[in-house]
Amino acid sequence: MDSSRQAEAVVSPRASFLSGLRTGSGLAAASFLLAVSFGAISTSHGWGHLAPVICSMAVFSGSAQFALLTALGSGGGPAGAVLSAALINSRFIPMGIAVAGDLHGGRFRRALEGQAVVDGSWAAAHLGGGRFDRYLLFGATAIQWPAWVAGTALGVVVSPDPDLLHRLGLDVLTPALFLALLFDEVRRERINRLPALLGAVIAAGLIVFLPAGPALVGAALAALVALFRTPARHRQADETDETTAADTTEAAEPADMPERALRCARSDEEVTP
Repeated sequence: MDSSRQAEAVVSPRASFLSGLRTGSGLAAASFLLAVSFGAISTSHGWGHLAPVICSMAVFSGSAQFALLTALGSGGGPAGAVLSAALINSRFIPMGIAVAGDLHGGRFRRALEGQAVVDGSWAAAHLGGGRFDRYLLFGATAIQWPAWVAGTALGVVVSPDPDLLHRLGLDVLTPALFLALLFDEVRRERINRLPALLGAVIAAGLIVFLPAGPALVGAALAALVALFRTPARHRQADETDETTAADTTEAAEPADMPERALRCARSDEEVTP
């Protein structure tokens, strides 16, 4: 049986949720500081006090919200700004498809559970082999969302210098945490090494001509390599599971033989006049 399935069967939902809270706490701290910067910048751009907080509550995506700020700040119209943010958030489509098999319930419940799919939580909840720990996913997101909203509110109220985090070097916390998650994912499964390397090469090439957001979206094309290589890996895992099940059945058969012999003897006694 696959090690990810064994881990999923052993760990209780409560333990997985608490593990998600612990994992998400580091991401929440980085998100809080980044949200303070977003609140301060949005206020300096004339968003007022309420709009940035509502935006953080509804969108909950730092890259999309900063893209929105950049597009509007550079003189772009609302339509172009929304399109830019939507393009960056399009990464959630393949992420949602990947985790869909581990969500439960009907359409409404699955859509509600899918709101927990954010970058850090999604990466932390991956068990390997395309399987996800849904409770760890929920826990990691449950602590990040209030941190993001609270950080935005603090940035709006206090209005610190938007460049303060950059001067203190705190703006590298979020990339560093994602890099740590990436290293853990690559170390866990060899199949992820080639897409990760290819994605880095694509991003490095695109960032020469494009902003960071679109460059990262383009780098996501490297995930297609894993998509085409995964089916063969899954077939091998299924064959291994079938072999294990067959061996277990054969091992159990000798223990069942005395009971079967007893049943046959009783049947012969009933038939004999």
